[in-house]
Amino acid sequence: MINDDEPLLTIGQLARRTAVNVRRIRYWSDIGVLAPRRRSAGGYRLYGGDAVVRLDLVRSLQQLGLSLEEVRRVLRGEMTVAQVAAKHIAAVDAQMRALVVNRAVLSVIADRGSTAEETAMVNKLARLSTDERRRITEDFMREVSGGLKGAHDLDRRLRRSPLELPDDPSAEQVNAWLELAELLQDPEFRTRTRTMLELNAPGRPGSSIWFTRQVVQVVGEARARGVEPAGPEARAVLAELFHDADRTDVLAALRAGLAADTRRFRLLLSLVRGHQPLPAREEDHLWLEQALRASLGEQARDGGPGAKTSA
Repeated sequence: MINDDEPLLTIGQLARRTAVNVRRIRYWSDIGVLAPRRRSAGGYRLYGGDAVVRLDLVRSLQQLGLSLEEVRRVLRGEMTVAQVAAKHIAAVDAQMRALVVNRAVLSVIADRGSTAEETAMVNKLARLSTDERRRITEDFMREVSGGLKGAHDLDRRLRRSPLELPDDPSAEQVNAWLELAELLQDPEFRTRTRTMLELNAPGRPGSSIWFTRQVVQVVGEARARGVEPAGPEARAVLAELFHDADRTDVLAALRAGLAADTRRFRLLLSLVRGHQPLPAREEDHLWLEQALRASLGEQARDGGPGAKTSA
């Protein structure tokens, strides 16, 4: 209800009351967002006290991302604020996802001191679709495991849990994907991975090192007991793990996995998928390498199997 006795505000007074500049108030009045109560005898716009509340609402809606057309429809009663808010949630979510990706890309570029060419490549990798990420993975698997006995196991694992970033990836997931994508396309990494798969294929002496948990569990328990890699108890640990397999072949399989940075590869896979990564076991693998070398050294002194290739 309009109160005729209510003191009216000039556009300048309204601007001072609301901290909205005169030009903006005039524009909003011209497009029908904020109508004056009436005009003075000289033709100047005069506003009622309700204009202060209306201006505050308009400013709030704009800060929330609404367009002027949407603001006008709300003020006309053509749609509710709740309806507009629901519509904008999806847009805000998309913007937030884009910001996460942008921040991750910028962080990688800043940390590396990337060139312009590398910046473009990193940005492209961060924004690949699920299908594009799958193609990178499939191309990697074709090259590193094609024709290898038992390599289908690793291929099956990757297909069962593809490299799919969630709709709202964390910065950690985006960073992990960038590193993983570069790794998968690195020719040297592919060569090292194929060598690792060849030496760790089912039936090979070292097949259990990288594809079962038993090795790190047994080695971890031995280390916890204080077993020295060059001591007699270490020989019993190796026998439990590898029986009578040629220690030279086992050591070659272990070193191939270390050279391929298998642990890093698995860690990145876990991070991209949002899984809790397995504990790092570098010390266990180092202990195992030392134990195998010590065993080969003893064989060389005794003239037994593996003497010709002792480390």
